[in-house]
Amino acid sequence: MMSSSKDEKTGAAATESTTHFGFKTVREQEKASMVRGVFNSVADRYDVMNDAMSMGVHRVWKNSLINSINPRPGMHLLDVAGGTGDIAFRFLDASEGGQVTVCDINAEMLRVGRERASDKGYAGRAEFVCGDAQKLPFEDRSKDAYTIAFGIRNVTRIEEALVEAYRVLKPGAKFFCLEFSPQVVPVLQSTYDSYSFNMIPKMGKAITGDADSYQYLVESIRRFPTPNRFAEMIKAAGFSRVGYRTMSAGVVAIHSGTRI
Repeated sequence: MMSSSKDEKTGAAATESTTHFGFKTVREQEKASMVRGVFNSVADRYDVMNDAMSMGVHRVWKNSLINSINPRPGMHLLDVAGGTGDIAFRFLDASEGGQVTVCDINAEMLRVGRERASDKGYAGRAEFVCGDAQKLPFEDRSKDAYTIAFGIRNVTRIEEALVEAYRVLKPGAKFFCLEFSPQVVPVLQSTYDSYSFNMIPKMGKAITGDADSYQYLVESIRRFPTPNRFAEMIKAAGFSRVGYRTMSAGVVAIHSGTRI
């Protein structure tokens, strides 16, 4: 979507790119800082809130993601938008001698992840890097696998993040994305929407002191592409063998693709 404005000094027409932040329309250059504000606010209670709003089922989804990766000994995973280490630590438990690089744009989430890695004894196998999914600070063809869990819908330009994922993966390596879907099985859609919009912001307020960030969460899910559409976007980025499977009546999907 584009919006046009007029430069007051020159009188020239200026074109400004916009995107969505939940149900709001914002300038593209504003979204990253707005998302950063969301996660700054909830970083210390992020994993507690995940347990509460999913009734613990997020652990099943994440374990299923790790099973999909099928970690090999010595494998090097790049986990994007995984600042608190939830995916990274599961991977390290499953991969003998494996290494993980966690890349997140949010310094507060990375702080939580580093502290958890130190407490759990993972510090020597986990690297935490502040970076943007749209411009990853890693070499071409350097990673054995790429994961992003519940993070890609927060990226300003999803297409650019997918192209970057393709760039940093070695030939034969796989991309995995665990993300919410805007659609569930029809019989549950009304109940799911009611729970999302009426309960999750209230839980966010009670647990993290921040209802607005969780209002953004449920809105951002509704703005995310359907699984079929997102699969087409993954193909457009260059990936082959693209597919997905849904879980929990369609609440989430695990997407995958291979760099041939």
